[in-house]
Amino acid sequence: MNEYKCFDVLIEKGVATVTLNRGEKLNTMIPAFWSELPKVIGEINSSGEARVIVLASTGKHFSAGMDLAVFSMGSGESQAEVGRVRANLRENALHLQDSFNCLEKARIPVLAAIQGGCIGGAVDMVTACDMRYASEDAFFCIQEINIGMTADVGTLQRLPKLIPEGVCRELAYTGRRMKADEAKSVGLVNEVFPDQDSLLDGVMEIAEEIASKSPLAIWGSKEMITYSRDHSTSDSLNYIATWQSGMFQPADMKEAFQAKAENRPSEFDDLLPLNKGLDEGI
Repeated sequence: MNEYKCFDVLIEKGVATVTLNRGEKLNTMIPAFWSELPKVIGEINSSGEARVIVLASTGKHFSAGMDLAVFSMGSGESQAEVGRVRANLRENALHLQDSFNCLEKARIPVLAAIQGGCIGGAVDMVTACDMRYASEDAFFCIQEINIGMTADVGTLQRLPKLIPEGVCRELAYTGRRMKADEAKSVGLVNEVFPDQDSLLDGVMEIAEEIASKSPLAIWGSKEMITYSRDHSTSDSLNYIATWQSGMFQPADMKEAFQAKAENRPSEFDDLLPLNKGLDEGI
């Protein structure tokens, strides 16, 4: 695994812990962050070594969002023709979006462990994860409206599918902070823990339980839930029928039943590594 400026990575017991490591800088998302995150997730996704990703952080806040340097990315030369400058700005926005899309596209679940502030771009990031867990001091803020812009990296597209639309609109229009207990009450987070240590312990316990299941069945479950979110019930039923025609094999079911009969943990094969290049952009 490569070394990164913004992340530390550890893989144990089938769980890859990806930790934002710039706690002293509030884990702001500097330009390097946006290229490193897809590479980190892509390596884990491609290797097949891990069955779950835990996205954690360090310091007082999970992340204070985009670093100011990011706002100048893609603007081009100040004297360039305006259409070309604006076209570059659009491509930059798509690049930033893809940096978080990797979390959703990965074939293994991504669990976010959030302490302190989850602000601006950090909300974009965690809404692309499969599940979110928080410490009691956590809060969420769609900060973009407070600095005079519209959030554009995923929050406004994913958050309304996670919480009631009216609550999402209130957060997006007011820029107020949503505390952890409210986030749990509306379904944004699955569980709230007393502090960061218990948060990480609790999320790791959940991650290890997921890692004990058939990774192929978990992949299929993630694929189907995400697909169903964006498609009709009819299309989604058709998709799972097609998926099962190729992916459903008896080996993992046989192992699950055999393990239960023998009163032992199941032992499933890891997912196969992806061929180089097949996970481009993930």
